[in-house]
Amino acid sequence: MEYHVKELAEGLAERGHEVTVVSSAGRWAGELLAAPSINLFYSPIPIKLPRIQADIYHSHIPSPLFAYRFRHKKPHVVTYHNDVVLPDAFQGHRLPRWFSSSVEKSSDRLVRSILDRAETIVATTMSYARTSPVLQDYLDKVRVVPNAVTASLYPRRKEKENYVLYAGRMVGYKGADVLIRAMKEVQKTENLELMMVGEGEDRLRLEKMAERLSVRARFTGRLERSMFIDTISRAEMLVNPAQCRLEAFGIVLLEAMACETPVLAYDTPGVNEVAGKGGCIYSNWEELSELIIKLHNSPARRAELGRKGRRAVEENYSWKRAIDLMESVYKEVA
Repeated sequence: MEYHVKELAEGLAERGHEVTVVSSAGRWAGELLAAPSINLFYSPIPIKLPRIQADIYHSHIPSPLFAYRFRHKKPHVVTYHNDVVLPDAFQGHRLPRWFSSSVEKSSDRLVRSILDRAETIVATTMSYARTSPVLQDYLDKVRVVPNAVTASLYPRRKEKENYVLYAGRMVGYKGADVLIRAMKEVQKTENLELMMVGEGEDRLRLEKMAERLSVRARFTGRLERSMFIDTISRAEMLVNPAQCRLEAFGIVLLEAMACETPVLAYDTPGVNEVAGKGGCIYSNWEELSELIIKLHNSPARRAELGRKGRRAVEENYSWKRAIDLMESVYKEVA
């Protein structure tokens, strides 16, 4: 979400719009107003918001607490990035179902009070909106503006190396354990390494799991940006194994597709719509392991999917197109 807001704000400012960003933290070359907030996990609670007069107010949820404070502003555009679904565990501790259910219901009530008043709701894909237990009640207000990347920043046709890539936070809902299990089957017959890029509270658990299953895996931690792009461009394929509705799009899929690296993703609404334009989707870890083996043994198919993915990024997921669409939303509500 932070990446999306940064690129959107910069792109609008370059087109001559006056843009002010209100956030609990961050840096931006334009006008950024920091709102004093209580840092509560991923949901900062704004204590006081600056006084702002604007032609259009644009909020992003989740977390809904900033958007809630702007709910009476007119016109109000809300980008709904994903449903709120608490994972089974947080920082290694299991969450009681009664607690998760209570938080999810409270969030649902809060979000609906925002969406009821909003002029327009932006979703990143229509397939996610139609399957969302919240957004399906507001489809008449929904407009689609996808996430995007700048394709020119990503190299094409680099020589691929023998590894499957995971890139993302090391947290439970991302499904990295499913990929490790699939790679155990793959490595019985194929010389393919697993590269795990990212940090998170589950990294140690995942490292121990790979060691226990004798999976050849390299955990790199966070990579500097240029090194990350080089790593994603050299991978045989990238896997997004998240099976939870917290994953609604997957910008990392676009980054891989821009590098002509084929992608594999679990059949989740939103994510499957993106991955299908530059790779394959699957429904269980056995199917994932079969797809990895099939693609590994078919360089021509990988190259075909890579070209297809790059073309999709250039035509459908450029920031120029995303900002064109957002300007259309603004003109509609203004």
